[in-house]
Amino acid sequence: MANSVVVKADRVRGWKKLGKFVKLAIFLLLLLLIIIYIVLKVLFNDGSFIVSLSDNKMLYSGLSMYESLNDPTPKRKLKADDVQFLDNISIKWLPDDITEHEGSHNGKNYIAYSFYVENTSNTVKNYWYKIVMDDVILNADEALRIMIYLNNDRTVYAKGNSIDREPEPDTTKFRDDKDGTIILEPRRDMQPKDLDKITVVIWIEGDDPECINAIIGGHARLHMTLTEENTEDTIKELE
Repeated sequence: MANSVVVKADRVRGWKKLGKFVKLAIFLLLLLLIIIYIVLKVLFNDGSFIVSLSDNKMLYSGLSMYESLNDPTPKRKLKADDVQFLDNISIKWLPDDITEHEGSHNGKNYIAYSFYVENTSNTVKNYWYKIVMDDVILNADEALRIMIYLNNDRTVYAKGNSIDREPEPDTTKFRDDKDGTIILEPRRDMQPKDLDKITVVIWIEGDDPECINAIIGGHARLHMTLTEENTEDTIKELE
């Protein structure tokens, strides 16, 4: 009888140890899932489109960025409202007054964001604006269009066609830089007190031959950076 009691006691202690181990394993698994969720949220849910100054020094050098004339407080980062889903549309469907807004003014199946860059200094400024493709899933960029208005000048950008990678009709071809840069343009000779208005429009072009079922459910994440042309090193780096 004594031996039986000892055996049962050992089993109870064993089950208790196993229970503690299982609880610890579940806790660690939940903690890992929470960490993964937070990382993915930061990576993939930080807005559909972000614009930032490349260096805090630009805030003090005379180039200011903001999204409303009613609040010209310089900002380091601007973020467009998120869009969960984009169906394909035609450039012809975009509204004629798309540049006559401020901040986020997304429409059905397109992202639209307008902001200002002002030279508040007493010297002439040059700056570069670039758009970087941070992430692409299911080749969603094959039919992507990015239209940029710099004041009254409009340029439509797209990936080269899938046959010979020549530009799609009426577009400027995306760059293919190793760091993901797809658009890189200069704004030169910005005079003191000049004010630029930049509008960025993003959509999936339904008339693109690469707009096929294979890209349904695809994803593309982009950001835009403004860099002041201060030195020769900066120019060489961006060129």
